Amino acid sequence: MVMHSIRSRGRIMFLDNPKVMGILNITPDSFYTGSRINLTQIIDQAGKMLEEGADILDIGGQSTRPDSDWLSAEEEGARVIPAIELLSKSFPAAWLSIDTFHATVAKAAVQAGAAMVNDVSGGQLDTEMLQTVGSMSVPYVCMHMRGTPQNMKQQNSYTDLMGEILDYFANRIQACHEAGIQDLILDPGFGFAKNISQNFELLQKLELLQMVEKPLLVGLSRKSMIYKTLNITAEEALLGSTVVQTVALMKKAKILRVHDVRAAKETILLINQLQ
Repeated sequence: MVMHSIRSRGRIMFLDNPKVMGILNITPDSFYTGSRINLTQIIDQAGKMLEEGADILDIGGQSTRPDSDWLSAEEEGARVIPAIELLSKSFPAAWLSIDTFHATVAKAAVQAGAAMVNDVSGGQLDTEMLQTVGSMSVPYVCMHMRGTPQNMKQQNSYTDLMGEILDYFANRIQACHEAGIQDLILDPGFGFAKNISQNFELLQKLELLQMVEKPLLVGLSRKSMIYKTLNITAEEALLGSTVVQTVALMKKAKILRVHDVRAAKETILLINQLQ
């Protein structure tokens, strides 16, 4: 069995036990209204997540839901850099992640205190991203997506879903290694250029991604594959999120990216007892 770990700023995080990444969205338009916060609220929300056991805090400045507004690097940076500076000073021991596809935002965020970069585009929306991350020697989350958040709904035609995702990651892994990225985490991109049935196929076959021998991050929390299937709202989708996250853990996911930290930590504890 492959033992995974990530290193940043002289620290190491072992992923033998699954970790929880709490979502902090400094946005007015994220799909789940409960995740929308502003700079004055972020310390309280971050403190609550850390108290509940969050291992990583993921800070984002623009929504990547379908048909969301595209922000420039300058607009996004103006939202997230002050937040990361504030969080870094308030919680110096916390692992902070910057959720961005802009290389300049990633660089400024790491300089402000972020320990890793989470990029929904896998380096495809900014050609400088991979080299930038490689030069900073921080972990990188590389996600599978086609197109952009604005047009990805029209790009969900696959002949072989898992085969094409594996081919994508083979290409991206090589590009990341050539750019000098040492610690690489893969995110299969639930909801990104995938319809509901494709999301469930991806979850059903998630263990196939183990063959690339990289740790997997999954972002399933309160997504439309849950609430549309159950005919409820994102606000009502905590139980459904817990169910699909349980399946992901059974299929060896190493990081859960979530809105609800306590529920995710309890799920991990129960799965550990089972195994």
